[in-house]
Amino acid sequence: MPQSSFSGKLQKPLPRPPVKRRNIEKRSREYLTPTEVKLLIEAARTIGRYGNRDSLLILMAYRHAFRVGEIVDLKWDQVDLDNARLHVNRLKNGDSSVHFLEGDELRALRKLRRQYESAFVFCSERNGPLTTNAVHKLVAKVGVAAGLEFPAHPHMLRHAKGYQLASKGIDTRAIQAYFGHKNIQHTVTYTKLDPSRFKGFGKDL
Repeated sequence: MPQSSFSGKLQKPLPRPPVKRRNIEKRSREYLTPTEVKLLIEAARTIGRYGNRDSLLILMAYRHAFRVGEIVDLKWDQVDLDNARLHVNRLKNGDSSVHFLEGDELRALRKLRRQYESAFVFCSERNGPLTTNAVHKLVAKVGVAAGLEFPAHPHMLRHAKGYQLASKGIDTRAIQAYFGHKNIQHTVTYTKLDPSRFKGFGKDL
């Protein structure tokens, strides 16, 4: 009779991958305040060799509510420096739009264009686009340097703009168009946390 290949030894179970921590366990909120965004921008200017590029990336990611994939793919042919306009392409089947560029953005963009020869606005030393992983690492590093008490990531900048616009009382439909949301329910997320509707609720004593 053929011998069984079973050795009688129990095989050790394969190690399980570490359980990913939920966002709420890492930080109490998923957005930044305008003050915290300013701290990030200031910190980015002072650390590393690419202060102009990195601080501008954070500024524009916030002001134009970029997803990380959108900002690394931003090309110079989307930037109209003469007319201060920015063509914003959205991922996730979002609606594209044209945004205004402010004076400080224009100055930083002109300086950046003189520094690199690339089709991409935010590029590496080799003139290729920055990777999404590089931007995640950049924001995390700058968050530590800025003294934030929680780990920062790029999408918090997009959320920060949503809450900032909602807190100013900007029309929800206008925010929806600015963000490129197909479904307004995604935009309503920002208005739900607008504290202005609760102003005066605590004045009972």
